[in-house]
Amino acid sequence: MWKRIKRVLKHQWVDKADLNRAMPADLLKRLQAKIAVSEQQHSGEIQIYAEAGLPLADLWSQVSTPQLIRQRALAIFSKTQVWDTANNNGVLIYLLLAEHSIEIVADRGLSQWVDPGEWQRMLTRMSKAFQKGQFEEGLTQAINEVSTLLTTHFPLKEGAFNVNELTDQPVLG
Repeated sequence: MWKRIKRVLKHQWVDKADLNRAMPADLLKRLQAKIAVSEQQHSGEIQIYAEAGLPLADLWSQVSTPQLIRQRALAIFSKTQVWDTANNNGVLIYLLLAEHSIEIVADRGLSQWVDPGEWQRMLTRMSKAFQKGQFEEGLTQAINEVSTLLTTHFPLKEGAFNVNELTDQPVLG
């Protein structure tokens, strides 16, 4: 019970102002540009979604915090329709500020080609930057690593271009 109370306080303490300080407008523009450049190399779609803390209703759950973060990332993946791309190769990069945590959700078109262990190793590498509060470094690394996977499995054919199905602008929830 004490763990859940502590988790609720932690997530309620962090607010939109904290998120805006961690993800200022100039950073959002740089990330948007990186996504746009990435999407010129493959047919996939990358969406960044960051939020300060989990909704209060989720925080009272008896589920562990890592499981809650994964569940929330899956819910955002659905809510933002990252799953609804033509080639089923959309990828959500989810940042949860209160936990300094990242989660990646890939649609079935890409996930079928990538070993689950590779996703976990990728998250472990990126988590180091997030735990230090280095959000730009961690998100840039996430974009680069996801781009490499998308370029490997969904390269654009010569003369083709990627129809932008999702906004390149990171979303702050």
